[in-house]
Amino acid sequence: MPYKANSELPNAVKDNLPKEAQDIYKSAYNSAWEQYKDPKKRDNPDDSLEEVCHKVAWAAVKEKYHKDSKGNWVRDS
Repeated sequence: MPYKANSELPNAVKDNLPKEAQDIYKSAYNSAWEQYKDPKKRDNPDDSLEEVCHKVAWAAVKEKYHKDSKGNWVRDS
């Protein structure tokens, strides 16, 4: 189900990503929810909608953020 607020995001997201990255995650997840509702639109129709949305969301975060040497998510420079 799409997320209305960052507080609803999974703990792995809330507890590790900065607020801006959480915003990116939420936006990408919600967009993917609409885009991939139809299983025929997924690369692998057997993947659940939630699984696809989480993959899309993490990919979106990784476009602007990376983990530093201490394992913290930081914005790319």
